[in-house]
Amino acid sequence: MLQACLNGSRTAEEHPALPLSPERLAEDAADVAALGVTSVHLHPRDVIGALTLAGPEIATTIATVRAAVPGIEISVSAHVSGNASMIASWAPLAAGRPDIASVHVGQPGWRVLAQALHQVNVGVELVVRDLADLGELPPGTSRITVTATRQTAETLLQRVEPLGLPILLHGKDDEAWPVFGYAATLEHHVRMGLEDTLLMPDGRQARNNAELIAMARRNQKAKAPS
Repeated sequence: MLQACLNGSRTAEEHPALPLSPERLAEDAADVAALGVTSVHLHPRDVIGALTLAGPEIATTIATVRAAVPGIEISVSAHVSGNASMIASWAPLAAGRPDIASVHVGQPGWRVLAQALHQVNVGVELVVRDLADLGELPPGTSRITVTATRQTAETLLQRVEPLGLPILLHGKDDEAWPVFGYAATLEHHVRMGLEDTLLMPDGRQARNNAELIAMARRNQKAKAPS
């Protein structure tokens, strides 16, 4: 799987093409879907641009994106203050409910958050950044995302691969392309987008998510095991 991470917690000042509104997220989702992406990861915003998991904003964002890219997995980050109580309001959202949401292992209350997602029938994606003990996996866990540097990737993979779940491996900022190159040689899922880096491999600023994904797709095909 090649996932596009469209915006993250970045601000409009960081990149002129960063999609923040539901309409802009839908446009970018359509552009990257045309390049072969099968999953999009996004961070919904409220009317003033702040990160939110409130039911009305989630419903509007997810429904708008889903209309533009029907059939593609839509993932959100659940790493927002007040998240567990907000997630309970997702139960009746239907088409406005995400398919899966990421939970950062080791953050205060992460197991409560995972349980809240499971109760509203949203898949749980555990985000692992270090070797903290996962313990028993929460119900509904369907994927593990490993956020790594090129130096830590192998050690973290050795920790999570025995769990037998699909793994998405990625890096951030200066590590985004090196980790992507390494991940593309493995049989794990990968991702790329403006959340992870604003730059192309040659160091120039990417025009938008579509340019990053087009380059990622070329790299993925070039490094795929024969």
